[in-house]
Amino acid sequence: MNTRFTTRLLAVVLTVLMVPYAFAQKKAEKIEELMRQYVENRQFNGTVLVAENGKVIVKKGYGLANMEWNIPNTPDTKFRLGSVTKQFTAFLIMQLVDQGKLKVSEKITTYLPDYPKATGDKITVHHLLTHTSGIPNYTNFPRFFETMSRDPYAPEAFVKKFSDLPLDFEPGSKFSYSNSGYFLLGVLIEKVTGKPYATVLQEGILTPAKLKDTGYDLSGPILPKRAAAYEKRGGGYVNAPYLDMTIPYAAGSLYSTVEDLYRWDQLLYTDQLLSAASKKALFTPALAHYAYGWGVGNAKIGQRKDSVLIVSHGGGINGFNTQFTRIPNDKHTVILLNNTGGTVLGAIQANILNILYDQPYEKPKKSIATALRQTLATASLEKALQQFLQLKTDKAYSLNEDEMNELGYDLMREGKMKEALAVFNLNVEAYPQSSNVYDSRGEAYLKNGDKELAIKDYKKSVELDPRNTNGVEVLKTMGEKVAGPKDATVSAEILEKYVGKYELAPTFSITVTRTDTQLFAQATGQDRFELFPESETKFYLKVVPAQVTFVKDEKGQVTQLVLHQNGRDIPGKRIP
Repeated sequence: MNTRFTTRLLAVVLTVLMVPYAFAQKKAEKIEELMRQYVENRQFNGTVLVAENGKVIVKKGYGLANMEWNIPNTPDTKFRLGSVTKQFTAFLIMQLVDQGKLKVSEKITTYLPDYPKATGDKITVHHLLTHTSGIPNYTNFPRFFETMSRDPYAPEAFVKKFSDLPLDFEPGSKFSYSNSGYFLLGVLIEKVTGKPYATVLQEGILTPAKLKDTGYDLSGPILPKRAAAYEKRGGGYVNAPYLDMTIPYAAGSLYSTVEDLYRWDQLLYTDQLLSAASKKALFTPALAHYAYGWGVGNAKIGQRKDSVLIVSHGGGINGFNTQFTRIPNDKHTVILLNNTGGTVLGAIQANILNILYDQPYEKPKKSIATALRQTLATASLEKALQQFLQLKTDKAYSLNEDEMNELGYDLMREGKMKEALAVFNLNVEAYPQSSNVYDSRGEAYLKNGDKELAIKDYKKSVELDPRNTNGVEVLKTMGEKVAGPKDATVSAEILEKYVGKYELAPTFSITVTRTDTQLFAQATGQDRFELFPESETKFYLKVVPAQVTFVKDEKGQVTQLVLHQNGRDIPGKRIP
């Protein structure tokens, strides 16, 4: 499943497993040295801004904004933001609330009377804002980028691509990230105001906030200092695939600079453009710690005993990925804008936060996927596979599921199916509990004409993540019947055996509790969520794609649990 202009919220464990590594320099010097290492590893090409206690301590560009003309990135270079756009859309919605023009508790058909009532009467504006509407995510549609992403659409015309589809779940019952929901919010803004989304954005935020280097990014207008979009190929880079910017729209079509985003960050500490009540609602998390256009939750940083409140959102769009993180209580800000496709912004951000809090941090590691990419461009597949086995044991290198997945898709786009399948195989072997690796390999098998193997992989993907609507839809097109997930029945007596505390790291644990026949899990610094039984020992969460397996010893005593999330299996020992 190749995804773009999506988000990845800040990982709960953040840095608890990081290897101690630090320099003796001041924080700014440490951060700049850290960034230089990521640049040398070809893991960052863009701009960074870091503020400590509200004051900028690092503001710098790295690499090239335009490789054809050898133009460097600078702090005023403009980057596409991808899903960081969502916070602006949510802010506009709350301004309309302040103006008395809409209510977030109201059903969307109140404002969009042409939207199908069968589903629209169930969905509120709040559901759209918090990704709990159940509307299928259009970027997950089969072959979306190949068949739809290059064509211009009027907003209301594009809504018809998903408005008649059945909901993935009952609104409000689950969290499932949906660009469709935020696209619909843009249409709602236009309907209520009678003005284009870009105009409302300009009048409501950009002009009064003096954000002169932020706007709706269309390919036609001449935009000074706009960064070009690139993606990795072989040992170098190529221009990223074209995407018509009417497609991401209110879900991901803005551009900005690190300087403008910092101005925006500082404005969010005031009530200048939004009432205090609406701003409070903006940052109040619902399911899966998602508020209105922001991920909001407490997290541990390094070896600190206390947790901090982190407000964060990332974005990814053809050739760009972004990360915008705020720690309001300390007024720390980290903004990362990159123009060479997907990269390890989460790890970069985590290291910068460790430096800000005087914590040990991890020395950047080179990417195995990047090394394989270079080898496959000049040598045989056999040599690349040998190299993979060597680098897996080299502590200077790291393996990343997303990077390997992207490499597989790159090879597939180049028509190198043998190499692509080999890379997808390596990813499946490394992350056997990840739904996405099977989905991706299934797509490669299908493109290669291996229908039987494709069906097998898609079924495995849906088994691991029943909410994988892309996998379900592809299986249906191949004539396969896909039953929805059925919860097992587990007695209260068995559930009681799982109650306890499980330590996954020195500062991170999961506490399991029970109420009658319901089991709940609460991780350090998080809310409590219900665990739903797949079997007597395996459970899953509905708010995030994760599973928990309880492990017994030879005497039948429960000794540990294993958290399966993001392709990783993290064991937790039961403690008194």
